Amino acid sequence: MKFASYWHDTSVPFAGGVVGPVDGDFEVAVIGAGFTGLSAARRLAKSGVKVALLEAEHVGYGASGRNGGHLNSGHFASFSAAKRHFGEIQARRLWRAYDDSIDMIEALIEEEKIDCNFRRGGKLKLASKPSHVEKLQATCEEIRREVDPSAEWLTREDLRNEVRSDAFHGAILSPKSAMMHMGRYANGVADAAHRYGAAIWERNPVIGRERAANGWRLITPTGSLTARQVILATDAYTSSAFGYFSRRMMPIASFIIATRPLTEQEIAATVPGNRNFTNSLNIANYFRLTPDNRMLFGGRARFSAESNQKTDVSSGQLLRKQLVGIFPQLEGVEIDYCWGGLVGCTQDRYPRAGSADGVLYSMGYSGHGAQLSTLMGNALADMAMGRKDANPLEGMAWRAVPMHTGKPWFLPIVGAYYRMKDMLP
Repeated sequence: MKFASYWHDTSVPFAGGVVGPVDGDFEVAVIGAGFTGLSAARRLAKSGVKVALLEAEHVGYGASGRNGGHLNSGHFASFSAAKRHFGEIQARRLWRAYDDSIDMIEALIEEEKIDCNFRRGGKLKLASKPSHVEKLQATCEEIRREVDPSAEWLTREDLRNEVRSDAFHGAILSPKSAMMHMGRYANGVADAAHRYGAAIWERNPVIGRERAANGWRLITPTGSLTARQVILATDAYTSSAFGYFSRRMMPIASFIIATRPLTEQEIAATVPGNRNFTNSLNIANYFRLTPDNRMLFGGRARFSAESNQKTDVSSGQLLRKQLVGIFPQLEGVEIDYCWGGLVGCTQDRYPRAGSADGVLYSMGYSGHGAQLSTLMGNALADMAMGRKDANPLEGMAWRAVPMHTGKPWFLPIVGAYYRMKDMLP
């Protein structure tokens, strides 16, 4: 078993990075080479803007290369919950942003000829308990009525053609949802940004910043550069150099395992629908088949802000147990990959974007960034170029988390609370 991201291990690494120390004067500097930062750099460079991208590790290292591979339409909450939170206009704008971003990803892949196994497979939100059915049915009806008439309710009998498990009692089908190979997409967008002229430095974390005559000087271990504007696209991997954001966002570890490639018979016996799947528990699991037919299975196996080999091993063992609990027919199937990563969560789990602390930013995707981040990267690029009304998240107030200074000491308490809720009927 490899303790490495499947997406990293099965894609060709980006090879267009600048060799040599960080240096130069730029119109815009982007920090973070995940989907947000990569799409921002590509759009800026394609528009003729002199842009630099600084990445602490390698392209796609963080959440963009460690996620579940889902591109799901709509946001995590019910439409009515978002409407209560932000008002109807913003709730509709937020919902539409997720759908628009999937469309944008599909168009970008076609334009740049990125081979990343993009497919509109649809998503099933599975009722894990009989008591969840009524609420999910009401949610499905609301989605159909308010924002997406293509959504469908599937009964437990309908599910037999989708997922072969006795663990589920019905599901919402969202047919617009998609999937892709996350590592190949990240490296493909990086290649495109490089072709258009973006200067990309890997393994150069921003360890400091200071005001400069033309904007900001960003300091890295190998050198520094100046930029008129800065885009911060680091989400859960935001450093202490940007303390404003660490007080508003909680990094939470998420973990994933991937089996060996399944046979056609094993697929038919488990997930013949070949969609994105997520269940309705508070500490939810999500799963799908990879392009080479591995079962990728993930979840919040522990509530902590750490992902390392020790936590990955213990979390992987728990995920395997959960996998077999849903699909006992996979009891003897080998696990080939096990990895973890950090998710940037806001207190209300809605993302935020705008201008603060001297930078343009988009982050706090709360586990749903794979689908939204491409659109938000493009929005940040448009904002940097002075275009009005570019930000679909404009006007969403973002307050600091009470008693949170950057290290989320309260996560084990939160985890215990949600586990207790999931134990109830």
